Amino acid sequence: MMQSGRAARRQTMRAIRPRRNPAAVLLVAAWAGAAAVLWLWWENTAVVHMDTAEWLVGAGRITGLLGGYMIALVVLQMARVPALERRVGSDRSARWHAMSGRYAIGLIVAHVVLIIWGYSVQGRTGLVEQTVTVVVDFPEMIEAAAGTVLLLIVGFVSAGAVRRRMRYETWYYLHLLTYAAVYLTFWHQLVTGAEFVAGPTARTVWYVLYGTVGALLVWYRILAPVRLNLWHRMRVESVVDEAPGVVSVLISGRRLHRLGAEAGHFFRWRFLTKGLRWSSNPYSLSAPPRPDLLRITVKAVGEHSTALARLEPGTRVWAEGPYGAMTAGRRSRNKVLLIAGGAGITPLRALFETLPGGPGDLSLLYRAGTTEDLALWSELQQIAEAREARLMYAVNGPDGSRPRITTERLKEVLPDIAQHDVYLCGPPGLAEESYHALRAAGVPSRRIHHESFEM
Repeated sequence: MMQSGRAARRQTMRAIRPRRNPAAVLLVAAWAGAAAVLWLWWENTAVVHMDTAEWLVGAGRITGLLGGYMIALVVLQMARVPALERRVGSDRSARWHAMSGRYAIGLIVAHVVLIIWGYSVQGRTGLVEQTVTVVVDFPEMIEAAAGTVLLLIVGFVSAGAVRRRMRYETWYYLHLLTYAAVYLTFWHQLVTGAEFVAGPTARTVWYVLYGTVGALLVWYRILAPVRLNLWHRMRVESVVDEAPGVVSVLISGRRLHRLGAEAGHFFRWRFLTKGLRWSSNPYSLSAPPRPDLLRITVKAVGEHSTALARLEPGTRVWAEGPYGAMTAGRRSRNKVLLIAGGAGITPLRALFETLPGGPGDLSLLYRAGTTEDLALWSELQQIAEAREARLMYAVNGPDGSRPRITTERLKEVLPDIAQHDVYLCGPPGLAEESYHALRAAGVPSRRIHHESFEM
């Protein structure tokens, strides 16, 4: 499966474009959008009254506008826009999505409570009576109430304690209720929102905002994957045992080099066979992509990954991607250390082969439970020998004791560790331990490149 080392590195050199992380720019843009939404409220509020009822209704209008804006951001972060996934990173995008979802639900709940409370004070009615009146008598309110309930359901199943107890597929399909909730609440905003009823500017802004987000969603979640899979026609070529509980799946197709995939990228894979066709899971490329062949290497840690060992040659494959920001483009130093743990070896094995560097520039540290768990070890040895790179491993002792990655140990094996870029991929415990050791060894956080798939 190994591509010619020189050819792979030439291709990687063309892909390296050191660039600033755009996260700060995107956050500023998001806050600027929130400020613009507040300006819509201010522009359409002639007088700010001082009585309690008007204050409550005004606060309800503000939280409603901000909640609608946050919902648009939530949907945008579900669109898997390549510029966001590759430049910012899928893990950070997922965290932003989760945070935006919490803010959106909090603002929507505050909107509902404040509006009903304000109307109750104005009409001198009870909260329950006022709630029934609003839902039954106001236009588009039944739909809005249904949309709010769906958002609350999505928020509930996405809470960490609940999600960890659910199958991924169950959570995924319940999560799609977000789209129905957005559809139901969108028209309520336009029909009953004072800002949208008062003038065309706010309506135009809202149509442009939701229209743009909707277009990106349809393109990148539906049309682009359909085009990719119809064009490249991927199928399972073979399945190879690599280590206990670890298999490589070789995937053939047409003109796969035109996917734009690089070492370090991952795809979301759907295998069109019984028991797997409804599941889409992320797996990294474990070797440089070839024009006719891709490879993923997977450790059996769940139902989906375990079932891949039973794939039959010829099984149709549906893929979305490539995604991920842990590629050669992040590199800023000649010397690079790769730290892998468990299944985290897959993207780092591809980078180990393709990252440009002279003798002694590249080092790889592989953490596993036992030597039998060192998947792809023979390939790593071949790469290290051909490239004059350093290859190290750390496994548990005979008594099960776990070797720790410490600052002292890193400095012992790499005295100039502070001058390295570091790519880190592995379980959360390894990632946290390694990150703190690297920072204490003098490696700046901007040169520690890590992407988690614990999403």
